[in-house]
Amino acid sequence: MNKPVIETKALTRTFSQGGQTVNAVKSLDLVINHGELVAIQGTSGSGKSTLLHLLALLDRPTSGSYFLDGTNTAQMTDDEQSDARNKLTGIVFQNFYLIPYATAVENVMLPGLYGHRARTKLRQHAEELLDAVGLGDRLTFKPSSLSGGQQQRVALARALFNDPPLLLADEPTGQLDSSTSNEILDLFKKINELGKTIILVTHDPLTAGSARRRIVFKDGEVVSDKTQQPVRNSDTADSSIQ
Repeated sequence: MNKPVIETKALTRTFSQGGQTVNAVKSLDLVINHGELVAIQGTSGSGKSTLLHLLALLDRPTSGSYFLDGTNTAQMTDDEQSDARNKLTGIVFQNFYLIPYATAVENVMLPGLYGHRARTKLRQHAEELLDAVGLGDRLTFKPSSLSGGQQQRVALARALFNDPPLLLADEPTGQLDSSTSNEILDLFKKINELGKTIILVTHDPLTAGSARRRIVFKDGEVVSDKTQQPVRNSDTADSSIQ
């Protein structure tokens, strides 16, 4: 039986703003199983980015519980949460957040530097991942020499470095043209087919339509949660992931 990689119970996050309380996430009960490809869709201000930060262990809830791969994260220290974030999650951001003075392979190696593996092995693994996402000929290129789609591929390879069970993507096509967006979404699908759980957080209906399950988020709450037939993206995505 498939088990949850994410389970929340009455998960709540509130903020104080201008003397008022803002309920960004309201008593959320959510289960996402291993191997799912899920889109969380919502407009700006819906609370979806706050939810992403909670799921990625970049923020703590005001109340409620969050179980990541079976472990209650509320019982973790800050150091334990940091370790879990590095090992159990891979995060892909809209703005890529690549180190500008580092090469593609050095950016991908970054998550491995927290361990004690030899740098030669880290570099070899990073090169293999870049080759898998179609950038085997761009290993020594810095971000300024890469297109937006290529930078997103570097960010995706970096997110995969520690082989986490969960990938979280925040507006992964937000900076890309439609053709490149299709290629990136096809790449996510290929990775999902290898068994990775993927959550795409997006405002874009087309990006949300690429997932098998679409959760619509509004005012901090789930207003719709349905399975769907994913739309077909580009048939020509340049990827050697297999």
